[in-house]
Amino acid sequence: MLVTGAHRSGTSWVGKMLAAGTDTAYISEPLNVLHRPGVFRAPVKYWYAYINNENASEYLPAFRELLNFQYHTWLEIKSIRSRRDFLRMGRDFHTFFIGSIHGQRALLKDPFAVFSTPWFAQTLNCQIVITVRHPAAFASSLKRLNWHFDFRDLLNQPLLMRDHLEADRADMESIQPDDIIGQSALLWRMIYRFVDSARGLFPDFKIVHHEDLSLDPIAGYKALYETLGLTFNEKVEATIINSSSSENPRELSQKNTYSVKLDSRANIDNWKKRLTSDEINRIRKMTESVSHLFYLDNEW
Repeated sequence: MLVTGAHRSGTSWVGKMLAAGTDTAYISEPLNVLHRPGVFRAPVKYWYAYINNENASEYLPAFRELLNFQYHTWLEIKSIRSRRDFLRMGRDFHTFFIGSIHGQRALLKDPFAVFSTPWFAQTLNCQIVITVRHPAAFASSLKRLNWHFDFRDLLNQPLLMRDHLEADRADMESIQPDDIIGQSALLWRMIYRFVDSARGLFPDFKIVHHEDLSLDPIAGYKALYETLGLTFNEKVEATIINSSSSENPRELSQKNTYSVKLDSRANIDNWKKRLTSDEINRIRKMTESVSHLFYLDNEW
């Protein structure tokens, strides 16, 4: 199973909630350029690496090993540089060991796999879950964290450009390196234009809106569990409630950006406070060719 979508679109929350039971083993971001070699032994050069049949030989053996819970202990030991790396090794080894002995399904949470979803579905037989978050909320999150995006990671992938992004070359080449709002809007537009095209070709892909899950987490996740053939029980429900309760922070600390404990309802509209009206109008203008496929006018 693969949970993907743009980064900062709720993939961690969705992935961890789908792994709240005992059916799945949660594995984070093998296509992150900084991934741990014990988990995934193939090198990844670019953010949002694009995999298709033409370059699959670079990745397929490593993914088959990962899905079979084959942990590369020696590669991981050689890469350890800190106490944090050592602790991650223990966590990951435990995940792979439990997944293997209990026959769990590997659940890959990886936003950087979004352009490769057809390959994951066709070659690895993965069920695909794609998260969508409002383009203004996505931009707001990146602005708050001061996370820039270097489009050379996309421009330097000839297969990705040829198959999906050539029409956006001029926009990517002209965007300024300090323009987080423009970068966010352009990236969102490209990713979700691709997602809209993919869902037409692959009707089994599950597209979930971050906002819908945030408004009614129990109903939303219960439906998703049923669709994916996972067991929804009291433990799962308690985990979901704990992650989305109104008693949780309304906004995460910048030191804790990957936590999934948040007041989910309150978080929905945080972007309206963080962004100026000019920024919102600019995001809407830059994404409107795609955003109307996922969001209504009154959701702006």
